[in-house]
Amino acid sequence: MTESPTKFLNRELSWLEFNQRVLDEAADETNPLLERLRFLAITASNLDEFFMVRVGGLKVLIEQGIVTPDPSGLTPQEQLTAISARAHKFVQDQQTIFKEVEAKLQEANVRRLRGNELSERRLKAMEQVFESEIFSVLTPMAISTEIEFPLLQNVQLQLCVQLKPDPATPQQPRFALIPLGRALSRFLTVGGPERGYAYALLEDVVAKFLDRFFPGEVIESHAAFRITRNADFSLRDDLAPDVMAGMQGILTARKHGSCIRLEVAADVRPEMLAFLQQALEVGDDEVFRIEGPLELSTFMPLADLNGFEALRNEAWPPQPSIDIEPGEKLFDIIARRDVLMYHPYQTFEPVVRLVQEAAADPDVLAIKQILYRTSRSSPIVAALAEAARRGKYVTAIVELKARFDEARNIEWARSLEEAGVQVIYGVKGLKTHAKVCIIVRREPHGVQRYVHFGTGNYNEMTARVYSDASLFTNNEELGADAVSFFNAITGYSQPQRYRKIEAAPTGLRSRLLELVEGETRRKKEGQKAQIDAKINSLVDPELISALYAASQAGVKIRLNIRGVCCLKPGVEGLSENISVISIVDRYLEHARILRFLHGGDDLVFISSADWMPRNLDRRIELLAPIEDSHCKQRLIEILDMYFDDNVKARQLKADGSYVRAKKGKGKRRRAQELLYEQARDRVKEAEQSQRTTFTPHRSAAAGG
Repeated sequence: MTESPTKFLNRELSWLEFNQRVLDEAADETNPLLERLRFLAITASNLDEFFMVRVGGLKVLIEQGIVTPDPSGLTPQEQLTAISARAHKFVQDQQTIFKEVEAKLQEANVRRLRGNELSERRLKAMEQVFESEIFSVLTPMAISTEIEFPLLQNVQLQLCVQLKPDPATPQQPRFALIPLGRALSRFLTVGGPERGYAYALLEDVVAKFLDRFFPGEVIESHAAFRITRNADFSLRDDLAPDVMAGMQGILTARKHGSCIRLEVAADVRPEMLAFLQQALEVGDDEVFRIEGPLELSTFMPLADLNGFEALRNEAWPPQPSIDIEPGEKLFDIIARRDVLMYHPYQTFEPVVRLVQEAAADPDVLAIKQILYRTSRSSPIVAALAEAARRGKYVTAIVELKARFDEARNIEWARSLEEAGVQVIYGVKGLKTHAKVCIIVRREPHGVQRYVHFGTGNYNEMTARVYSDASLFTNNEELGADAVSFFNAITGYSQPQRYRKIEAAPTGLRSRLLELVEGETRRKKEGQKAQIDAKINSLVDPELISALYAASQAGVKIRLNIRGVCCLKPGVEGLSENISVISIVDRYLEHARILRFLHGGDDLVFISSADWMPRNLDRRIELLAPIEDSHCKQRLIEILDMYFDDNVKARQLKADGSYVRAKKGKGKRRRAQELLYEQARDRVKEAEQSQRTTFTPHRSAAAGG
């Protein structure tokens, strides 16, 4: 049955509203200045990826003549038109906020120096930096016609220079390009002030001394610009039997994708802009004129400037888990009971330590792990390689199709193979996104399986800023399911029925629908019914329809959705029992946690999957139940803390807009702050308990 378009919000416009919520944090004057700058950098990075992937994908559909509307009723061209208008407004707001933040940073002695503001001393210092660090590195490229236009790097800063025409051809304008690249720092110190920090941007320094690149020429104008190329290329497994070679082809294709966005300094001369548009084949709606600096994403390092701690958030160092003794083997701890951790409030170190201990433990027979995104110098990858060198059976499923991490994944996949690890590049036609590690260990009573299920990647760096859940267990049924799941991916076995877990693309969708419909049925039977879900995105029309049906039956539904949400909450007769909040705060909300009341016998799960067609139909994903009563109650408590947030939570309205949650007359409740304070306080309580527990020493000869 085709749903009415009025029941769904557009996915792309919903994503832009998510990025607006990030921008709202940059505008929030209660946030420290450098944190506001950090949020600005995040919005710029987010927008780059959105254009490369989502706008790029719509461009492809339009080129193919596709006019089929999406569930919200918009055709690809209508979506592109709406995106352009919203994105232009977004960039204007972004620049306004940057201007305000920069002015306040200057008051706090973090200053951007411009050429016309420099003292003679600083100008000489800038000239010295130019001569010693810049001039020999950069190379200008003369261009006389668009036919000679070079292949420009995607989302990298360029300087376009207009030279006075040759007297022999006075009607023909002359241009040159200077690619600024990544080798040079964007931020240059040019003689520090007595106090504070002063910097100049690379493009400003180059512009100040442009004449050095063009001796004897008259420079008429210059402007910084950057292009965004279509990066929406996916691997056709049927045409690329060698996945490694196929992904390398994708990386090459991205370098040649068509230009879908041109960002250029607002003061660019009309003649230069016309030249760039013609050469890059860019329409007026694809041009973004920027009042301030381009590429705000590169301002991220400035947010970590040393010596300005007062301009940043108070540190929240990750806390140890009170369930994990530092000197005790993790295998012994997990053998006693399941352990749940919530990062980054609790340190990710035990996840890394589990793999490292397994690599060194002579009783460990095998390690099986899925790797989607890792850090550049991953200790987990190093531990897997060490385990293989020690003769253990190590299998790693490496997802080469992890967008924009493909090159890194290819590099360390090869290093794992060289160490003796059996590396498998996912499943044909699907992206492997599940998060699981299985350790098989020989013990006195027989072979025991230890399993880690997670909602986030095995990346100790992002685990410091992403909120994710981890479950350590040696539950026999979960262990058996995990091994069956892993073997189904690596071999040719048919999809299996699991005892406890569920997986996409085989049974996860039907299991989620079954859980939602179960609450609907109980409500119709007069029982209490409730659904709480924390996920990153809700797009899938079938699941949204099931939630609507549950709402119409009277089921109370609370959704915490960080990003895209195509469901319309609070619509009378359709979704009046559904509320949707989104929390954007100092940590990126990434955990997927589900709770179904189930007649009072709460069913609680963690998952790697968002509720999107791609996750449910085209990815390998996992749903793992949390059955230990202590762990289950902890997750319910975490969910409630998010839904009670009245500081950072925004509430979704039926028209797709968001408003800040009402503070009410009660206590100020900020979920992330409370989660950190709770983790810290539990450690303090445990330490205090240890100090006040007296254990007498006994004589070795004491006893009967």
